[in-house]
Amino acid sequence: MKKKRTTIKDIANVLNISAAAVSKALHNDSRISEKTKENVRQVAKNLHYQPNHLASALRSGKSNLVGVIVPRTNSNFFSSVIQNIEEVLNKKGYSIIITQSNESYDKECKSIDTLLYTQVDGIIASMANETVDLSYYEKVKSKGIPLILFDRGENDLNVDYIGIDDYNSSHIIVEHLVNQKCKRIAHIGGFKRTRIFNNRIRGYIDALKKYNLPLDDELLIESNLTIEDGRAKMKQLLSLKNRPDAVYVAGDYAALGALQVLNENNISIPNDIALVGFGNEPFTDMVTPRISSVNQHSEEIGKQAANAFLKHNKENIVEQTLNKIILNAELIVRDSSNKKTSL
Repeated sequence: MKKKRTTIKDIANVLNISAAAVSKALHNDSRISEKTKENVRQVAKNLHYQPNHLASALRSGKSNLVGVIVPRTNSNFFSSVIQNIEEVLNKKGYSIIITQSNESYDKECKSIDTLLYTQVDGIIASMANETVDLSYYEKVKSKGIPLILFDRGENDLNVDYIGIDDYNSSHIIVEHLVNQKCKRIAHIGGFKRTRIFNNRIRGYIDALKKYNLPLDDELLIESNLTIEDGRAKMKQLLSLKNRPDAVYVAGDYAALGALQVLNENNISIPNDIALVGFGNEPFTDMVTPRISSVNQHSEEIGKQAANAFLKHNKENIVEQTLNKIILNAELIVRDSSNKKTSL
């Protein structure tokens, strides 16, 4: 049988004092004697008392909890963002509740419902790939709860956003590949419906035009950017009659899959096909050849997202206005795209 939860009344009955006195003692109220406080703490420990966090939040209107929603936690980028959010918020007395959508819209909606039920003081989120309907995020706003988006977010929500310049990132990558004498550059991207991937695709297309390079539909492929996708899309590109001489992948995991296929087919990297990823995951510097990639500044994004929440909470802002913090992209050039080091 499930054990009955110990309440303040149970502690009060043991000590023969009022529940109000117990509550004040647990909150270190100066009107309660030190002896009573010690007795209350000891009985609470003996009875394995745990405060009812939800009830307390309902009474006070403040839980000191912040919900964090990420597409996945096995990414160094997202885990680093979470770590930095937590470090900043912990110093201000907040704890975080982490949920992951696994790129599922339905799971993301359930996470939002759970966080709202838990009475979080704010939500910091990066949207799932599947998310197109923004009604659940609008629900967060309608309740006056600060909503901060990072990495992936939609301008239509008109809330704070922190990320990197995805459009310019593509220009930097294409320019680098042009400097490596690449003339037929393919792009394995995310889905256009997601703002950051749409911006990367637009940047790729505009950069090709800038350098008078061919834009072939067969060289632009949308995907979920998993390792499996990287493998499948790389095989697709290798099957073309006119293969690319460079591949820009919008995510490092897919870039890893692409690298595996290139190595399995004994294709010289970067001399035959250069490769650039996105995200600067730790493994990009450990594989052979090492993968060039874009640093997304996860530490700074995490800190800025946490500070954006603190600002809203401190100033008690209900009507949010869009405050965009866009960080400059940084390309880390490694062996997979640097032909000079491969000679």
